[in-house]
Amino acid sequence: MRSLFGAVAAALMITTACYAAEAEGRIKSIDKDAQTITLDNGKSYKLPGEFDVTSLKEGMEILIAYDQVGGENLITDMELPE
Repeated sequence: MRSLFGAVAAALMITTACYAAEAEGRIKSIDKDAQTITLDNGKSYKLPGEFDVTSLKEGMEILIAYDQVGGENLITDMELPE
């Protein structure tokens, strides 16, 4: 029983450490050095390390999925709405 309680407690701590969310809007600014984009909602999102920043342009409409980890919004998926 003790090990079951420990496993449940560990799972709860992991799920509260990060969570998935979505954001949609226009790209307000792009920081190529920091690998971040800022949307028109004022929030910044960190791009994956292997992402080609040159494919993004300010003013583009975008839909992103992200995880919040350690106070940073880390992009996990990105889509350009049609």
